[in-house]
Amino acid sequence: MAELQMTEFTLCPTFEKCFQILGKKWNGLIIDVLLEEGPQRFVDLAAKIPEVSDRVLTERLKELEAQGIVGRVISCEGQKRMDYCLTQKGLSLEKVMSEVHSWGETWMA
Repeated sequence: MAELQMTEFTLCPTFEKCFQILGKKWNGLIIDVLLEEGPQRFVDLAAKIPEVSDRVLTERLKELEAQGIVGRVISCEGQKRMDYCLTQKGLSLEKVMSEVHSWGETWMA
């Protein structure tokens, strides 16, 4: 009988870090709204994700900003206001998010 050889599996640190960011509750939805709708004021983001509390939304936006995925811009359309937007790093998640949508439609429907 052949002996089963067990090899130690180690996670790729980069892959693990990606899923720590993208897998954190609400982060995917925040990114998805910003991809679909473009720059958003805090109040608009909160309205589009009504299940998240203002405190948690603030925390997640700060975390995503610290990771370089979300940025803040001052919009001068009429009156000055601050919007949250995706950075180039955040925008590069478009293909990933599209694939997640496709997977969800196929397997979670």
